[in-house]
Amino acid sequence: MNSTLYTWADGPLGAMLLVGRVADGGRVVLRSVSLEGQKGAVEGWVHEPAAFEEVAGQLDAYFAGRRDGFDLVFEEAGTEFQRKVWRALEGIPYGTTVSYGEIARRVGAEGAGVRAVGTAIGRNPLLVVRPCHRVIGADGSLRGYAAGLDRKERLLALESGSGG
Repeated sequence: MNSTLYTWADGPLGAMLLVGRVADGGRVVLRSVSLEGQKGAVEGWVHEPAAFEEVAGQLDAYFAGRRDGFDLVFEEAGTEFQRKVWRALEGIPYGTTVSYGEIARRVGAEGAGVRAVGTAIGRNPLLVVRPCHRVIGADGSLRGYAAGLDRKERLLALESGSGG
């Protein structure tokens, strides 16, 4: 099956839209995770909640504080630079934060490249799963989050153990 599949999953940040396709082994290749208000299902997509049971289970465990990472297959998307930035995001440990400048340094894009890093982070199609919420301003302030700064703050609080 090569159709685009989707389902909605409930979570403490609101409804999450999960989008993907089934790979040859039967496992879902995740294309995107977005939060309510960001995107909606597109005509022609197939609503298939059962295909996303593993994804939804891992998200539930994360939100319950029983999981600090994800074992999911992602679709390879984006430009080479975006993929480099997204891999750097995946390397940020649970419960920690780094600055946009630090991500720029890690991908070799210091200086003016910080803005490009911010743009790439903003295009991360896998919210929560690929932890762009762990990137903050150099002064420690919360900056930019596609799903809203209130949700970013709640994710960071969840990971710090102070609630969510």
